[in-house]
Amino acid sequence: MKHIGIVVSAGKGLRVGGDIPKQYMDLCNRPVITYCLDAMQKSFIDEIVIVVGAGDVDYVKEEIVKKYSYDKVAAVVEGGAERSDSVFNGLKAVSTRDCYVYIQDAARPMLSPEILARAKEDAEAFGTSVTAVRAKDTVKVVNEDGFVVTTPDRKFLWNVQTPQTFLYTDIYEAYCKYAETSGAGVTDDASVMELFGNLPVHITEGNYENIKITTPDDFVTAERFLKGRTGA
Repeated sequence: MKHIGIVVSAGKGLRVGGDIPKQYMDLCNRPVITYCLDAMQKSFIDEIVIVVGAGDVDYVKEEIVKKYSYDKVAAVVEGGAERSDSVFNGLKAVSTRDCYVYIQDAARPMLSPEILARAKEDAEAFGTSVTAVRAKDTVKVVNEDGFVVTTPDRKFLWNVQTPQTFLYTDIYEAYCKYAETSGAGVTDDASVMELFGNLPVHITEGNYENIKITTPDDFVTAERFLKGRTGA
């Protein structure tokens, strides 16, 4: 049974600003995407598929894969209009159906060997593994007028991260069913499994440092975390 990483790098990162997508911006003198690729390259992951935006295939092959010697990258393919379309394209590009797939946001540079190991352990045990951390803040559900409707019990709330890991056949079949719908209401791979899959989604303990870079402030935070790792 192989273990295959699917790195989703097709987003434009509009909230960050700049002339290039956030995953290719500089973070501690390297493109953001290289950090999660490093983690996969040095791990048990057998191969990697990178899903990129339209027109970015050659750039990623030359400036990321070749430049940083990622010999586990087996394919670089174009994504689609939505993240779900990009993941589906990535699933279609893997070399074998006999595998677990680790679906990772390119804009999460703090992927670690420990997170990958826990994802592998839970995926092999349960067929699904979605990395997440317990919610620290109280969460309110509000109506369209801004009034609180209810306050969910915080002990049941988790903030979801990536990787989101599944047995290939299960998540691929769920995405095939999802592709036949209008696509409303799905924001991550776990949601696709919840709505269209045949397995319950298992939560795997993540790390509060495993942030997704979304705004300029996130670059500052990620840089601090990375320097903390190296002791710089």
